Amino acid sequence: MDAAEALTLLMSPQGRVDPYPTYKRLRAHGPVVQAMPGLYVVTGYPEVDELLRDPRLGVMDDALRDQVWPNWRESPAVSSIARSMLRTNPPDHSRMRRLASGAFSPRRVAGMRDVVRVQAEELLDSMVAKAESGAPVDVLADFAYPLPVGVICALLGVPAPDRPLFRRWAGDLTGVLEPEITLDELAVADAGANELRDYFVELVVARRRAPADDLTTALVQVHDADGDRLTGPELLANLVVLLVAGFETTTNLLGNGLVVLLGHPEAAAALRADPDLAPAYVEELLRYDSPVQLTTRTTTAPVRCGGLDLPSGSTTLLLLGAANRDPRRFPDAQRFDPTRAQAHPLSFGAGPHYCLGAGLARLEAQLAFPMLLRRLPELALAEVPRHRTRLTLRGYESVPVTLGTPAVVDRGAPDGVLPGTP
Repeated sequence: MDAAEALTLLMSPQGRVDPYPTYKRLRAHGPVVQAMPGLYVVTGYPEVDELLRDPRLGVMDDALRDQVWPNWRESPAVSSIARSMLRTNPPDHSRMRRLASGAFSPRRVAGMRDVVRVQAEELLDSMVAKAESGAPVDVLADFAYPLPVGVICALLGVPAPDRPLFRRWAGDLTGVLEPEITLDELAVADAGANELRDYFVELVVARRRAPADDLTTALVQVHDADGDRLTGPELLANLVVLLVAGFETTTNLLGNGLVVLLGHPEAAAALRADPDLAPAYVEELLRYDSPVQLTTRTTTAPVRCGGLDLPSGSTTLLLLGAANRDPRRFPDAQRFDPTRAQAHPLSFGAGPHYCLGAGLARLEAQLAFPMLLRRLPELALAEVPRHRTRLTLRGYESVPVTLGTPAVVDRGAPDGVLPGTP
């Protein structure tokens, strides 16, 4: 199978559901391969890392977008994402990122620990009560979604009753992040973008009327004081992206990671016994089944990488999920091994666009996995979960589980330690 055929397979429904065999086929052609004229696919860890950090590569700007998609401004989904820090290059990217970065500083993230723990405890209580009533439990809907959405909504100042709205809207909008999208899928994404934009228009008005100690108020005040620092479209676009990015990838990290742990009972038992192992487990889960599988960059000058010359104007498909299983970097890369030393996965990217909320996502996962396993020692899959047919944002449609007999937790102990454990 040549590189073009492998890329076609990767974009198919079959390839999206399980991309790892196709990554292996692409890797056989080298860490960087030209799949078609002007398009290069990168599977190697050092090569992806290098290109993410290279200032000669950037995200698609308006001028290039006009060439490949002349009517993109007519799409609310595409135009909204394009006005956010996610799809802008320096200096605009640096300007917008700086305005939001304080909310995700290491000190602020560390200060969220108790908030995350309390929310996780409440969700676990609700799951147990739901199971006792005889209702089916879906760990995605009942835990992996509401935990990160509650955390990011607390930072943004989104009222708690509104939080259930966002899962469908965000799921619809993020269709535009896929490398290929049909007109029908674009229409769905546009509807989600409109819903999210309308919601934040109302929230901005509310924060002008009644400022609060939240990130939305802070960004509104920056815009109102100096529209050159943050324009109106940028304000709304970044609020949408901060919300969506704040839970979509973390939901997938929790869902993907739990399925992996339940498939490796010895590893799950070790984490249950020693929650201090959680940081290493989270890094390996990010590496093994990354919630973000790819990103794209465009060369603004000629670049040589992986033995190939990439001309200016080339599109590079950077396969983060493939890089995370590069055997040159990770021996026995197809094996889940939470004792692996210094995983350093590329799941959150690298360089200027390194995920702003990476520290918060790690904190949520480091707390959530031990709490799930300790509170629910008999937790098991009720059926084989179904993957979404998405490639960029990899996750499940649902993860039905059975809880068994819950453990009694001492709420006065740090992080909900079980009675009698060290």
